[in-house]
Amino acid sequence: MLIPPQGQSLPRPRMHRIFLVPPDRLGLKFEFNATIITQLKTIPGHRWDSSRGIWTFPLTREVLDKLLAVLRTDWRTLDRDVVEALRLTEPNRSQSPRPPSVRLQQNAALEAMRREIALRNYSTKTGSSYQSWVRGFFEHYPSRPPLTLTEDDVRAYLLYLIETKKLAKGTIGQAFNAIRFLFVDIFKKPYVVGSIPRPKSEKRLPSILSEQEVSNLFRAVDNLKHKTMLMLVYSAGLRVSEVVRLKPEDIDPDRRLIHVHAAKGKKDRVTLLSDTALQYVKVYLTRYAPAVWLFEGYERGKAYSIRSAQEVFVRAAKKAGIVKDVSIHDLRHSFATHLLEHGTDLRYVQVLLGHESSKTTEIYTHVSSKALGKITSPLDMIPRPPHNK
Repeated sequence: MLIPPQGQSLPRPRMHRIFLVPPDRLGLKFEFNATIITQLKTIPGHRWDSSRGIWTFPLTREVLDKLLAVLRTDWRTLDRDVVEALRLTEPNRSQSPRPPSVRLQQNAALEAMRREIALRNYSTKTGSSYQSWVRGFFEHYPSRPPLTLTEDDVRAYLLYLIETKKLAKGTIGQAFNAIRFLFVDIFKKPYVVGSIPRPKSEKRLPSILSEQEVSNLFRAVDNLKHKTMLMLVYSAGLRVSEVVRLKPEDIDPDRRLIHVHAAKGKKDRVTLLSDTALQYVKVYLTRYAPAVWLFEGYERGKAYSIRSAQEVFVRAAKKAGIVKDVSIHDLRHSFATHLLEHGTDLRYVQVLLGHESSKTTEIYTHVSSKALGKITSPLDMIPRPPHNK
């Protein structure tokens, strides 16, 4: 355990979070404290990521134990994905350790994946996720050369994730996609995964805020930067990753448009610029004069982090008294649903959201109150029973 300097007690940070930075790093965000930073710098492999305002460390049990000692906390405060990642990266104790030749073959397969992902121009997030899952798959069979793994091995691993790890269906789907990529696109052995059923995804409807709840949310935010950011997300149907990557020149006040560059699927699109949002943007630009990105963090010239934007929404929703289980992404869902409720054609909503298929956009017809409001409940059709005395 790390020992604080003589005569000092190591302070406990009031707010901190330890999370996974794919594919193989731990991330730490906490309120500034010089003493804690001094202790963190004694942990081997520490790095300061100025672009995101976080510390990162090697993803190992030993490093995690040191972090917990510095922060004076325990495993119960960890993000779930950290616990899962550490368990997946730990070799099975009952199996033999990896021979050097197997380790080299596994590293070669991961490098081949990296190159193929780069050639296909997949997003960094997708690439990191694929490599992380395949690395966990290899660790599950530490003494087996990758090319000797069979369909039964893949099935056993997926069942392990389902029954032992009890991961969510969507998470199992990510693991399956990564392993399928390995055997189909890298090893050219599609028959290994060809008969394995794809995990069925859950059909969940998005959470929608009412227009009154959205109004209450904005009124609860006093900070000009935060209010402008949330207004743009809702008024234009932006993803949180898109709003933090906007630049001042992406705002087109004359045509009332926002240019979104390299969005999901590396696609550009244009979407609405609300008159109300534009007024806030003008005041914000005058007051903050950002250097590069429209919304910058503490460090000038560095984009505002996605995590910070999410935290802004959480605080605003709590202050506004919103009890629904919602996130900042639900402002985008609410944007689409409210447009449909006000009569906007589904095709236009699809374009504004950047959906490739209209089937993706059609989910909002299931949560729109416009059509449902025309249906009368059968309880309201029968004679009303008298009140009990």
